Amino acid sequence: MTEHSFQPALALDEQVVLVTGGARGLGAALSHAFAGQGARIVVNYHRSKNAADAVVAELGESRAVAVGADVTDRGSVDRLFATAREHFGTPISTVVNNALVDFSFNGDARPKADTITWADFDSQLRGSVAGTLNTTQAALSGMRELGFGRIITVGTNLVQNPVVPYHDYTAAKAALLALTRTLSADLGPDCITVNMISGGLLRTTDASAATPEAVFDMIAASTPLRRVTTPAEFADAALFFASPWSRAVTGQNLVVDGGLVKD
Repeated sequence: MTEHSFQPALALDEQVVLVTGGARGLGAALSHAFAGQGARIVVNYHRSKNAADAVVAELGESRAVAVGADVTDRGSVDRLFATAREHFGTPISTVVNNALVDFSFNGDARPKADTITWADFDSQLRGSVAGTLNTTQAALSGMRELGFGRIITVGTNLVQNPVVPYHDYTAAKAALLALTRTLSADLGPDCITVNMISGGLLRTTDASAATPEAVFDMIAASTPLRRVTTPAEFADAALFFASPWSRAVTGQNLVVDGGLVKD
């Protein structure tokens, strides 16, 4: 049997990285983390143009570009990829699927089993699964041209430890985990890896701003590290999955929550 010949993995400073929802919260931390390693960044936003422009100003216009697109709209995503390629003169090599449909991590205010609707599920599934499918399909031709690709999805440890009844959000992330694994099997021969990072509650993002302080304290006390994970710490794991050091890792779900959940 002849071993498949792989092109050497691109170093982080050779990559063009798309961060969906890259202007605020965890997305901004991801954008900064990749830029800190020399990557060129496509800061995607939907409605947060001012925030995206501010991130680009911080990173430098030679290294970053803000591009508006609704990831649930394939035509919008295709235009994003075309704009990014024109700007940097090379395809996007790495996609971080971070965009989150409007959601507030406040368990007391979330609908329970007797009140939640299919519309709630549909919204989250479109954001997580359809959004990732759209960006993946739009990325494939460029990644195949490069002979290299990294797709990173953002999950949640609630799939393994559903302590809060975020039924719609958790179901969508569970579906995204399945898609992550099936995509990894499909795209491996193209030298494209697909992995997920599942965080817990992060201190602090726009989505977790509504979380009561007592909940943060309870989570911190339950983790081996005795603290709540930060967006910057979560972003470190994304750097690993995009780097040459993870060249033999695909289809995996890495839980980054201070040791709270063991996957």
